[in-house]
Parts: sequence; structure tokens; C-alpha cells
Amino acid sequence: MNNRICEILGIEKPVIQAPMVWLTDAKLCAAACNAGGMGSLGPNAGQTTVTRDPVETAEHMRAEIRKVRELTDKPFNVNILPPYGDTKDIFTPPMLKVIYEEKVPVVTYVGGIRPELFAELKEHGIKIIFRSLDPDPDEAREAVKYGADIIVATGFDEGGTLPDMTLGTFSIVPLMVDAVDVPVMAAGGIYDSRTFNAVMALGAEGAYCGTAFLMSEESRMAENVKQAVLKANAKDLLLFRTIPAYYRSLPGALANKLVEMDKAGASNEELGKTMGGFANLRKGMLEGDMENGYVSVGNGISFIHEIKSTAQIIADMTKDYH
Repeated sequence: MNNRICEILGIEKPVIQAPMVWLTDAKLCAAACNAGGMGSLGPNAGQTTVTRDPVETAEHMRAEIRKVRELTDKPFNVNILPPYGDTKDIFTPPMLKVIYEEKVPVVTYVGGIRPELFAELKEHGIKIIFRSLDPDPDEAREAVKYGADIIVATGFDEGGTLPDMTLGTFSIVPLMVDAVDVPVMAAGGIYDSRTFNAVMALGAEGAYCGTAFLMSEESRMAENVKQAVLKANAKDLLLFRTIPAYYRSLPGALANKLVEMDKAGASNEELGKTMGGFANLRKGMLEGDMENGYVSVGNGISFIHEIKSTAQIIADMTKDYH
């Protein structure tokens, strides 16, 4: 079976372990690569403390990239997050300097389309996986116009930052597949061979997965959080409005408060301030403080019944793929 994702990225199986901010590191990334898929490093990969210095953040990434290369000789990717609109971008330039110097072959580009940045990446021979926070066919076509090699179609079933357009994975995937002529990866609710086969039948050529790998043996997510996820299903997850659109979380004091604020009519700005951004994601998911932090996972947790190795997750997901 010819697969354009595998050909473009130089991998064996069309599965990407998503970047997930604080929750990735060299160990998880390399495990996904060595299992035939592609691992990713999020912007705070391998870190435990907050730094607001762009150069220090980039140098932390350099160290993590080098750790990956000690564990695998397979291709991997680094996540960049160019801001939308006119927001001053102080983090991307030093991160790109590291990416270029370390000869990272692929980036996952999540953020506003900047043609000059696409051109710069292509000049350095880097493959671009474009994932919009709010997927739209017109934006996907624009990304392809400027050089995106692969488009990620993210459905509302995902964990993390949810799209404003509340279309499920089964609706957004064919919409995006029909919009562009480059391969599309599906994201949101993909955890096993059933869900992998389903999105492939809808025209996706691969799967981009977050929560499935949070529940791996190699994941840095706190053990008590993993155990809580194993006991939960999609009906247990709380949904609330916040910046930029929606989030969902397992119950806890902070998550419960956000739901009540949302019901009471709090603004997205008020909700966003209370939510505390990625700092409280780190607190909830990395440190295991499920009361004062939040635990954002996808609807497909209903299908996860045990902690497996990353290699086993990829093998199970792609068992019918040849």
C-alpha cells in the first residue's frame, strides 16, 4: 500500500505522536519513531519549570533534540507555534535557529499562516505538517499554497485546545480531504485499529494522536492521572468555553469551577484567566495535581483500558495497515 505520509516523512507507519506542550520528551518521541511512526517534541518538551526567556526555551529544545538523536536514528519533528494576528513573536525565531542548526527534518506548524515563514522553512528543506487550531478548508488551501506538505484535520473529539467549529472527526476529515490535494492526517478520538481504519476509510492517510500516547508507558504524564483516565470515559469529561474556544477536562476543583463560571455567563477572557493556560496544564497533567490544575484528554478515552508501550499502541492501531 503506497502511503504519501510515509513517503513524505520517511517513516514506516502513518502515525504521529502529537507535540502536547509539556507532555513530550525525548523518550516518548524516540519510542514513537522506533515503532515506525513519527515522534514530536512540544515547545516545553522534557522541561519541568517555566521559563519566559525565548533563547533559554530554544536551548532547552536543542538539548532535547540531541537526546532524541541518542535514542533513535529515525526522523522526528519539532512543534512551532507562530501567533495569530499581529502579536509580537519572540519565541519562534530562536526556536527556528535551533531547528536549522540541529537539522531537524520536519516541523509541526500550529498557528497563524505566515508566508515568509513557510518560505524560510522550505528554503531549509524542512517538511511542514500544518495543524490549524480551528480547521477550515480555505485556510488549509492557503497553507498548501505556501508550502504545507501535510494537513492535519482536527475534530472536536480531541483533547487539548479544541476547535471553535464543533465538527467531529468524522465530519471534518472528509471536508478537508476534499479541499486539498496533499495528504490529510486525522486528529481527534483515534486510539485503536477501529478508529484508525475508520479515518482511513474517510480519506485520511494517517493519524495524528495525542491522548493515546499520553497513556503510554513512556509518557511523562503523572501516574495518578493515567489511573484516573483508565477509570473514566467520555461521559465523565467536562466541557467549558475559554480562550481561544473550548477545553475539556476530567473533573477537579479547577475544572468544576470553570464549568460553573461558563454556565453563569463568564466571558472567554475571564475563563481563560481562571484556567491559567499551559501552566495549569503542567500542574494537572505533569505534576498530578488534578484539583488545582486541569486534565485535558480526548473523547476516545472510553477505548483505553490499559497502559501500553508506545510500540504496542502503534502496532495495535496499524495492525490492518499493509
